[in-house]
Amino acid sequence: MHRDVLEQDLRELLDPTETSDYCPNGLQVEGVCNIHKIVTGVTASLDLIELAIERGAQAIVVHHGLMWKGDPQVIRGFRRERLSKALAASLNVFAYHLPLDRHPELGNNVQLGRLFGWPAGTAVDRKGLVNVAQLPQPQRLGELVAQVEQVLGAPCLVEGSRALDRLIGKVAWCTGGAPGYVEEAAAHGADLYLTGELSEPAVHIARELGVSLLGAGHHATERCGVQALGGWLQARYGVEVEFHDLFVTV
Repeated sequence: MHRDVLEQDLRELLDPTETSDYCPNGLQVEGVCNIHKIVTGVTASLDLIELAIERGAQAIVVHHGLMWKGDPQVIRGFRRERLSKALAASLNVFAYHLPLDRHPELGNNVQLGRLFGWPAGTAVDRKGLVNVAQLPQPQRLGELVAQVEQVLGAPCLVEGSRALDRLIGKVAWCTGGAPGYVEEAAAHGADLYLTGELSEPAVHIARELGVSLLGAGHHATERCGVQALGGWLQARYGVEVEFHDLFVTV
């Protein structure tokens, strides 16, 4: 598979022009032209880059890439190490942030809801990042927390309305670091709002609005989108795709 074909197909699939973002989406580092093997992961960390090189990959596809708005305009320290390893190996680095969160089929949000067995839901914010769905049957908060922890393999923080026997009928969720959407979730009638990270302001808002607020881990909630994208790439091109979960609990 040629790098330029992959870049064009991913651009058409994920349409990065639809969402303003805090990073460049698409090919962030140009490597070799011909790609036979791809490694996917959540973040373009030094560990993932080195692992991809060891595994003989010509490209990595990640959710969190190498460049972000507001980063220093000098390349030193850990940024230099990541970039120098990728360049020395002629490794292509593809990254898709919000476009991968919001994709209606492969996105983090829809894929996470499927893992929990929740209905597909409706995106209620202007960026299409917050999903809200009515559960088929109300569930106790304690049961939902146990389910989330079992599926994601990590403990989650429970804030806001914390009574474990509380009945939850409508859920809202947004993967990653999105605690600020708790007010939006409450405005759409959600009894529970799940995201990756919590913030001090969001905890107070959840308490005052009577919403159960779950922090299930930034990394843990954003593994599923890039896994689904890797499956799509393998089915489409017949190339070897490996997902590597360098798990962190935040």
